[in-house]
Amino acid sequence: MTDVVQGVQPSVIRVARAPTRIGFSMSRQTVERLMNIVSPLALIALWEICAQTGVIDVRFFPPPSKIFKVMGTMIQNGLLEKHVWASMQRLFWGILWGGVPALVLGVAMGMFRTLRMIVEPVIAATYPIPKSAILPLILLIFGLGEPSKVVMVATGVFFPILINSMAGVLEINKIYFDVGRNFGASGFQAFRTVALPGALPLIMTGVKLGVGLGLVLIAIAEMVGAKSGLGFMIWNAWEILSVETMYVGLITIAVLGLLFTLVLNEIERLIVPWKASR
Repeated sequence: MTDVVQGVQPSVIRVARAPTRIGFSMSRQTVERLMNIVSPLALIALWEICAQTGVIDVRFFPPPSKIFKVMGTMIQNGLLEKHVWASMQRLFWGILWGGVPALVLGVAMGMFRTLRMIVEPVIAATYPIPKSAILPLILLIFGLGEPSKVVMVATGVFFPILINSMAGVLEINKIYFDVGRNFGASGFQAFRTVALPGALPLIMTGVKLGVGLGLVLIAIAEMVGAKSGLGFMIWNAWEILSVETMYVGLITIAVLGLLFTLVLNEIERLIVPWKASR
């Protein structure tokens, strides 16, 4: 009896395992990318179904098919490209002027306790102030031109990157800085080889938050004193009650946010592979 069982078991095991080798298998990263694409499409499909069946009021929530038709017209006549390009220029300079100083200062605050004790109270006091609330002050100082839009974005981007950069450095085990000092590393060398690489996971989190907040603030800033940009397009559409055009602007901002997130996720996979593998 034992011999029979022993003789049957391997075949049973082989039959049970055989199906696991059949079929197409995808890597985890491919599945994650597909999920990132499918989820917004599913939401749009649900919106279209609800609009066509009368579940939602199409006066305020027009079907995506109608919105995309208006979007196609705006793409053909170049109007949407004009507004997107104006907003992206302002966003780029705002991220540059706000993000780079925030990164350097945040890492330095994490490395040097004295600097942290001096600057942290100022950050704690100014960070909670709504960035949209200081727009009148920014307009008063920098006028209605391009500088006020860039400063608005830079102000919003600055805080998430600074706070996350500082937190990232503080998470690094102190022994790594001690090893660097024992080998005679200068302050800049410790910044470049220990603090910056060690803080990268949280720095990337700060960049994602900063870019998202930058998109919000550039839309707000363009609603006042601008003649181009996605924020201006949305506000102008509201003034003439063009609901579809309003949604074109909102969807464009949403698509840009999704694209920025996907790009930053790919960059994160490359420069912070140990985090992406979790």
